[in-house]
Amino acid sequence: MAERRAFGLALRKHCSRKAHARWRPPHGRADPVATLIASNRGRLKNLIPLRYGRMMASPFTFYRGAAAIMAGDLARTPATGVMLQACGDCHLLNFGGFATPERKVVFDINDFDETAIAPWEWDVKRLVASFVIAGRSNRFSKQACREAAWCAAQRYREQMAEYAASSVLGSWYAAIDLEALVTTGTDEDFRPFTRRKVLESAEAGDQHHELHKLTHQEGDEPRITDSPPLVYHIDDIQKHRRYHRAIERSFAEYRETLIPSRRVLLDRYRIVDVAIKVVGVGSVGTECGVALMMSGNGDPLFLQFKEARASVLEPYAGPSAFKHHGQRVVVGQHIMQAASDILLGWATWSDGRHMYIRQLSDVKIKPVIEVMKPVNLSRYARACGWALARAHARSGDAVMLSAYMGKGTQFEDALASFAVAYADQNERDYAKLMKAIHAGRIPVERGVS
Repeated sequence: MAERRAFGLALRKHCSRKAHARWRPPHGRADPVATLIASNRGRLKNLIPLRYGRMMASPFTFYRGAAAIMAGDLARTPATGVMLQACGDCHLLNFGGFATPERKVVFDINDFDETAIAPWEWDVKRLVASFVIAGRSNRFSKQACREAAWCAAQRYREQMAEYAASSVLGSWYAAIDLEALVTTGTDEDFRPFTRRKVLESAEAGDQHHELHKLTHQEGDEPRITDSPPLVYHIDDIQKHRRYHRAIERSFAEYRETLIPSRRVLLDRYRIVDVAIKVVGVGSVGTECGVALMMSGNGDPLFLQFKEARASVLEPYAGPSAFKHHGQRVVVGQHIMQAASDILLGWATWSDGRHMYIRQLSDVKIKPVIEVMKPVNLSRYARACGWALARAHARSGDAVMLSAYMGKGTQFEDALASFAVAYADQNERDYAKLMKAIHAGRIPVERGVS
């Protein structure tokens, strides 16, 4: 323990805490629009305009889709050299509530498409910058925006110190109870709204609720209802049948990635319909869809399949140890999350694409940033900092990281300064995207949320 603390303190000589405050675009920085265009390789061409349409809504939506841009920038920032399992796309909307297998609703990170072994600072920097950008989107004062970023970094430091003082198993058993978080973490005016969102999401997470919402009856079987361009079937009947059969074949591989007890559960269901389903901002254009499965006694199960491409961190942090990117996502999620979907697994599509598969909706609760006041955003920032520290402590050395960050406020002071500077950079990059759109350099489909 003493040696690990000493090593953490020694890291300050290599990379001071104040150094994390710096952000200036380096000489020869890649054109952000060119980076976005390059990231379209392999995406479904008909959905690329929709991706840009979502990103152009605001600097905040741009940031959500610009993980590849920031990955290149983070690689040019000071770092201690300490690596761990990183989220890779750690912004404030990639946190939220979901149900554990025991049906307890917890708060945690919920998106791992870009997870990789990478410097721990990269996640923290992307997270704190997202709070300044979101605060500006809500027209908060400069002080309120910086305060939210500062609170996220402070809670990360404080919580890491707690994990450093506890057992190794402690961080693996730890979970953040959402109900307790709502009770203690919001002001009186905002609390009823938050409670209502929790109740509504719990109801919507029921598979029978999803069946009524997403399907219609067609003959003897339910069928996923088309809602183009977000949910749709392949028009050509023969192509759709081939698509359906290809998914059924890939499910055999997916089944083998589950533990034996989960295979018993999956075998109770059969696929009755599949459709393409557009999700997120950064994922638009990748192969994503939903499979409707039914049990013999009429119980529905919706499984979402998502394409897993190489993480945006890999060009800078090194290639994944897993040749299958679906496996990379699943393993990273199991490491970082307090509890993961019992049906989380991976497969390979007939065209060679790597996929991962999970339940479509299992009491997923997303924060509603637009209605937050500055005090709510800062408290939410502390919750995210807590969740990220817990996730990092599972694969990183909490003792060493805590010693490096220390007991004072130097760490959060530096991270808050970085967040403000990078929010400025994000606005400059967003302006370049808008200029490219107006010049006709890239196609856009507007008005689809």
